[in-house]
Formats: sequence, structure tokens, C-alpha cells
Amino acid sequence: MSLSYDREKLKELLVGKGHIDELHYKAAEEDADKLGQAIEVSLVEHNEIKDNVLGELIAQEYGVPFVDINEQGVDNEAFEILPEVVARSQGAVVFAKDKDDIDLAITDPNNVEFIDSLKKVTKGKVTVFYATPFGIREAFKNYKNNIYKTIKDLINDYEDNKNESSPVALVECLLDYAYENMASDIHIEPSGSGDVSVRFRVDGILYEVSKYPIVMHRPVVSRIKIMSHLRTDEQDATQDGRFDYTKDKVKFDVRVSILPITHGENVVLRILSEKSRKMTLDDLGLLDEDLEKVKRAIDKPYGMIIIVGPTGAGKTTTLYSIMLILNQQPINIVSIEDPVEYSVVKVQQIQVNIKKNITFANGLREIVRQDPDVIMVGEIRDNETASIAVNAAMTGHMLLSTMHANDAGTIFPRLSEMGVEPFLVASSVNIVISQRLVRKICSYCKILYPPHPENLSEIKRMKDTKEFKALMDRHFPGQKIEDLKLYKGTGCKNCNHTGYLGRLGIFEVMEIDNDIRDLIIKKSSASAIEAKAIENGMIPVFYNGVGLVFRGLTTFEEILGLTNN
Repeated sequence: MSLSYDREKLKELLVGKGHIDELHYKAAEEDADKLGQAIEVSLVEHNEIKDNVLGELIAQEYGVPFVDINEQGVDNEAFEILPEVVARSQGAVVFAKDKDDIDLAITDPNNVEFIDSLKKVTKGKVTVFYATPFGIREAFKNYKNNIYKTIKDLINDYEDNKNESSPVALVECLLDYAYENMASDIHIEPSGSGDVSVRFRVDGILYEVSKYPIVMHRPVVSRIKIMSHLRTDEQDATQDGRFDYTKDKVKFDVRVSILPITHGENVVLRILSEKSRKMTLDDLGLLDEDLEKVKRAIDKPYGMIIIVGPTGAGKTTTLYSIMLILNQQPINIVSIEDPVEYSVVKVQQIQVNIKKNITFANGLREIVRQDPDVIMVGEIRDNETASIAVNAAMTGHMLLSTMHANDAGTIFPRLSEMGVEPFLVASSVNIVISQRLVRKICSYCKILYPPHPENLSEIKRMKDTKEFKALMDRHFPGQKIEDLKLYKGTGCKNCNHTGYLGRLGIFEVMEIDNDIRDLIIKKSSASAIEAKAIENGMIPVFYNGVGLVFRGLTTFEEILGLTNN
């Protein structure tokens, strides 16, 4: 994706056809490189060519109509269809709307991937117009909070006046803007080009927000380290920390990870709000039968509850939701985490610290001596931790932990590979929860809609499978497949016109019964264990996701896209 027309073609178009002489074109090119902007903007600002003339010429090359947005004007409702982060990263704005059909102005009409994704979101026709980078830049002024101007002013103030407060203000600006755009992570990434890229993750997708010069990076990182109580004099080692931040009276935790790379220190800030901290087990999206399985495991006096899934699947949120239920009882709960993501009253929480020899294994060994009833281990990732965890669960403790795996059955061969005897695993594990995250349909603009042909074909494909029949029998008894309804979000201000607001989990919950224990002891494969669990009533992740679709919580597109990865 490019915000600027190909320079060689542009030069041939303008210089070759006599619209601009080569000397003036070269001067504009040098100015564009110096200011880090599109050459089209420099040409217009230097009065070498009028913006509408330039636009008409390039639009003819693309084979699409040209629109002068500043002359045309924008419909405010239409304009808000694209969140600012997305609009700026794609060089595009929606300037008009008629029912479900929209008019899109974009600097790169060949950006087919983005245009197709927009069609899917809006479910209508997208008419594409070419707009110059200058015109798009001017149109961005319609956004209320112009973070880009704020960052540019801070950069200029730092470079021109050596104002040491500018990096501090920049960090605060990024945190505020991340909150306003409902971002879950901020990525601050130095590169070899002399710039530092800032990207936000919004509902699982990364968008580039801005850039700042590398000369500002060290003071920016130093500010983040000071806020996180990390060492500012250490630039060649990984560091992890956290700090609290408040915006609009909403308090959230910011988890900090700093990694030294070739061009400097790479920083990732994960934003964890009070709302996430207060999420209960009932809020996670478990189907009723699976929720009962988890509650039964929680009620047992000892044994292991293991949560599996890839990075970013929400395992920690599920772990904390279970711990909050247990925390209502008069018991002693101790955890060891890397890092401690949420502070929980009455829970004794230990932070992994390699330099002080506080590892998962060493910490767990000491926790067992603290007379705990419940132990939470952030992750089982090595032989020693696995062995101590299993032994703790065998000697009267409840143990909660996570592992990286694609499905519930995979953890049993993994634990055996870590040197834990299969009979110990079979005796200690009570339940395994495998999960993923999907985007949730926005409740403010949710509507009923007829299924698309591809969704109908997918439903027909799976309706005769035993997993789908089990899903229908248990959760939609007596209903015909033709009677099930599908929903989507049309897009509104609350969801930044994406149709989705927030995320929820899809799960498979494997309750360890005698059949599963026998297979574990025999060292059966993960697929054999999964097959037996399904035979005994477990509904796999995909079909649990289908259940959420039919309950009107998410869409088929989300389930198919996630489980096909």
C-alpha cells in the first residue's frame, strides 16, 4: 500500500508531458524527502501545479474519477465510517454515503485488499475515487483530535528548542490516543531508516499511527522506563514492568516490555483496563454446558486447571476470572507470574525476576512451603516447573496455569515430553480449556440479516457432522437449522464503524474422565485424546464459535477467519 504515486511514473507524466520542468520537479522531490511527505504535496505547496490539475492527471492513469474533497466537502456521518487510525494508515476517507453505498477517496486506488475489506464491513457498494495526498491531508482536519499535528508539534519543539518535556508529552499523547481508539497494545519500533514507527493494535489488527525521529527515541524510552520503575541506564538487556495510567477517570494498567534490537530498544505497551480486570467467568462467552464443567473443576479441592491457546488468546483473563471466584472463599491463594498483570486483593502475587533467581520453578518450590490452598503459575514452560506443578496438584493443592498449545489434547504429550510420568498427569489434571479470541458484534448497531451464500454453503457442509448435531441438540434443541438467525453490526460511532465492539473467547473444554485418563496413561496421541473427548461430548473450538454465531454474539466471518489460521 502506497500513499504516493510511483515517482518514476509521476516524473514521466509531469515532466515528460511538459506540465513541469525537470529542475522544479527535482526541487520538489528534495523537499518531499526532507520533510518526509509525498512529492505530490510538495509540488502543490511550491505552486508548481494546482492540486485539482494534478489529481485529474493521476486519476486518468489509475482509470478512476478524481475528487477534490475540499471542494466537494464531506458528509460527517460518512466521514466517521473510517476510524482515524485506519484512514491515515491507508490514505483514504469516506466522503459520502447513500444507504449502504459509500464513496471512497483514496491515494492508491490499486489498494484492492483494503477496498475489499471495506466492502465486507459496509456490506454495500464502494465507489472508488482518486484523491491527492494533499487533498487527503486536508480532509483529515475533519477529525476532532489531530494526534498527527500534536506529534509533529512535539517533534519540532524537541528538534528546534531541545525541549526536554516533549518526549514526556509524546508518551502521554500516545497513551491518550490509544485509549480513545480502544487499542489493546502500543508498538514503538525503531528502524534503520532513522524513524521510529508507532503502531496500535485495535481488535487484534495492527495499524501504523505515526512516526518520530530516532533522536527522540532514547528520551521517549527513558520516560516509559521511569513510569515503569525500570533501569534507565540499561539499554542492552530486556526489561519488563508496569505502571498505572488514568484517562477520563478510567484507570488502566500498562504492561511494559522492552527488547533491545539492532536499531535501538523495541517497546510494547499492553493496555489492561479496569473493565478487563473485573470480567467474570460468566462474561467470557462459554456455552452453558462448558461453563458448568469449569465450575465443577473449580469446586474440587485439588488438581490442575490448565488453559491453553496461542499468544494473545486471552488465557490470562480466563485465569484471573477463575482466581477471582476462588478468592471469595476463606483460603490462601499465591501466584507467580511473568509479569503480574493485575493486582488482586488478598492474593499473594510474586513477580518472576531472573536476576534475583526467582523463576517459575524456584518460585513455585517456595510457594508450596507457604501453606497455599490455591497456586497460580503464569505459564508452564519447562520440565522443572511442570514436575513441581503436578506434584503440588497431587498433594492437596489446586493449581491454575497456562500452556502454549493449539488444542486441549496437545498438552498431554507435551507434559510427557517434559518428563512428567503419564499416570501423574492423568491423576492431577482435572480440566483443560483451549481458547481463541474473536471480535464481538457491536450491540449498538446489531441487526438481523439474511445469510450470505458462502455462509449458507458452510452451514450445509457441516450440518451432517456429529459435532454440529451435538451443538444443536444441546444448545438449540428442537430448532431447525433454517430457523437460526445471523446477525452483524452495521457500523456506528461506538464501534468506529467496524461493526464490532470488544472481543470474547471461543473455547473447547475437556473434562478429564476415565476414558481420557486411560488414553493419557497409554501415551496416546493428542488427536486420539481429542477424538475421544469429542465422542464423550466435548464441543471443539470451531463449533463453539458457531454456537456464538447463532447466539448473535459474533459473525461467521470471524469464526472462519480465525479457525482457518
